[in-house]
Amino acid sequence: MIGQAAILIGAWRGWRWARNFRFRIAHLALMLFIALQAWLGQLCPLTVWERALRIRAGQTAYAESFIEHWLSRLIFFEAPWWAFVAAYSAFAALTLACWHWIPPRRKPR
Repeated sequence: MIGQAAILIGAWRGWRWARNFRFRIAHLALMLFIALQAWLGQLCPLTVWERALRIRAGQTAYAESFIEHWLSRLIFFEAPWWAFVAAYSAFAALTLACWHWIPPRRKPR
């Protein structure tokens, strides 16, 4: 989410790094991977890692995904899993659309 906001703001401000091909391909791949995992009913690997670290530290871990946990607390509603799958998918679509709106540039060799 922060990466996409940075790309949009960076493009608007004319910052060259916002069109960096390697950064953009890594960001797109990650967003598509997360959306695919949501469709498959899997948690994001970072959520799994965070949960394991919390348990090892003796803290309680939440059962849902990181985004689902904090978003539901932020906006004070409980949403079904499919709502988060739709949100992940929409965000991945936005990331993909930005390849058209703000095309990345490769460095000349």
